[in-house]
Amino acid sequence: MRARKPLMRMATTLLLTALVAYLAVCTVVFFRQRSMIYYPQAFEGGTVLTLGAGVRVGVTLHEQPGPFAVIYFGGNAEAVGYGLPELQAVFPGQALYLMHYRGYGATPGEPTETGLFADALALYEHVRAQHPQVTVVGRSLGSGIATRLASVKAVDRLVLVTPYDSMAGAASHHFPWLPVRLLLRDRYDSASYAPKVNAPTTILAAERDEVIPRASSEALYRSFRPGLATLHVVPGVGHNDISLRDVIGK
Repeated sequence: MRARKPLMRMATTLLLTALVAYLAVCTVVFFRQRSMIYYPQAFEGGTVLTLGAGVRVGVTLHEQPGPFAVIYFGGNAEAVGYGLPELQAVFPGQALYLMHYRGYGATPGEPTETGLFADALALYEHVRAQHPQVTVVGRSLGSGIATRLASVKAVDRLVLVTPYDSMAGAASHHFPWLPVRLLLRDRYDSASYAPKVNAPTTILAAERDEVIPRASSEALYRSFRPGLATLHVVPGVGHNDISLRDVIGK
């Protein structure tokens, strides 16, 4: 019996040490999570628009008269201005507005879900006032902004590239040992907004996506009303080399 007591004390000490270490990791993740989600990119160029309520939003802009416009929301480590040639090729003859997130390019501020969605709403109102038919495109992180925007505003078409059902769902795939759903502040819960979308929706998933699990994209697809969304799995490509031309530009 006496021999067991030191072993029990040792086991208890190890367990407590492991618990403290785990809680410490959770604490670090909670306070540093936005630096793990957002990777602001510099971009020389673009235009800073001062919109309603004094909101300042940086965009790479291709001005084009006419009824058609495209608003583009990029990935978390994307300098969206470099994507202008691809979007011009895929959406010829349309005005293009590529939004730089807060802290990206010349847009002031720090990125948060609340802030980026407020900027998206302001940009939409600016674009819609000039172009009555608006297509919204969201890639990766931007798919969450695009889906939420299309759930509350009149959108002619919604295009989602490597999207997720929720940030928590995608993050849980990579960090199954963390209580992600309890820790996450910026949730980007696209699956909860998808049923409210009225626009025809095209979803592009990469066959070899190493960032967004296929199951997450498929769960989002199932969240739309039946018949509204179309899912295309592009063969032979990964998260960062999938192109809108794979489907939209054909």
